[in-house]
Amino acid sequence: MTGDRRALVLGGGGVTGVAWEIGLLYGLAEHGLDLTGADLFVGTSAGSVVAAQVTTGNPLEHMYAAQRAAATGEIAARIGVGFYLRFAVAGLWPGDRRQARARIGRAALRARTAATEAERRAVIARRIETDEWPDQRLLIPAVAAESGETKVFDKDSGVSLVDAVAASCAVPLVWPPMTVNGTRYVDGGVRSVANVDLAKGHERVVVIAPMSRSARRAGRPDAQAAALGPGVRSVVVGPDAAAVTAIGPNALDPGRRAPAAEAGRAQAAAAVARIREVWT
Repeated sequence: MTGDRRALVLGGGGVTGVAWEIGLLYGLAEHGLDLTGADLFVGTSAGSVVAAQVTTGNPLEHMYAAQRAAATGEIAARIGVGFYLRFAVAGLWPGDRRQARARIGRAALRARTAATEAERRAVIARRIETDEWPDQRLLIPAVAAESGETKVFDKDSGVSLVDAVAASCAVPLVWPPMTVNGTRYVDGGVRSVANVDLAKGHERVVVIAPMSRSARRAGRPDAQAAALGPGVRSVVVGPDAAAVTAIGPNALDPGRRAPAAEAGRAQAAAAVARIREVWT
C-alpha cells in the first residue's frame, strides 16, 4: 500500500440525503478541502447518485444549485413506520444475513409502488446526466431481491451507470426493484447504510453518511470504519442537529431538498478540520 490511497464513502439517505451530501461537499470545497479527487468512491443509494455526478465531472457548484431549485414535477414518496419496522425485524432476524436481505427483497417484489421501473430509471438518468462510467474507481452496491446476494457494480460489470445507480436507489416497498441483466435489485442500503467495508485497502477514508442507524452494530458506518484495519485513518460525518431538523422526518420528501443542501453547506465549517486531518 502506498500510504496515500484515499476513499470517499457516500451513504444512503433519500433525496434529502443527496442534497445534504452535495451541500457538505460544496461547503468543504469552499473551505479549501476538495474531496472529489479520491482514488475510490463507494456510493450507496443516495450516495451513488452523488458519487456518479462527482466522478463524471459535474461541478459541485452546479450540483448545489440544482438542489436548491424548486422541487416541481417530482414523484413524492414517504418512508413510513412500517418500512422501519420491517428493516428492524430483518436486521435482528437470526441466521444468515443473506436470508434476511432476501426477506426484504421478496417483500419488495410483491409491493405496490409509486412508480414503474421505467419511470424510476428516467428519474435517475435526469439526475446523473450521463450513462458512461467515470475513469475514477466507483463502486455501487445493490442487493438481488430474490436471493439477497450483494452485487457491487463497477465499470467492468457490463451494465450502464444509470442502471447501476437505479438499482442501488431502489428503496424496497417504496420504489420498484430494478431489472439489470435479467436480475431485479433493491437498494444497496439493504446490505448496509453506507457499505464502508468496500473501502478496505485504502489508508484514508472519509465517510459521509446521512443515515447511521442499523439494527446490527456491524452494519453501522462507525463500526465498519473502525474495522477497516490497523493504520487506517478514518472519519465518519453525519448530519448535525441543524441538518437533522432541515432534513425532516421523511428522507424522500423533495420539498426538503433545498434546506437539506443549505444545512450541509453550513455544517462544513464545523466539520472541515477533522476531515482535513484524515484526508491531507
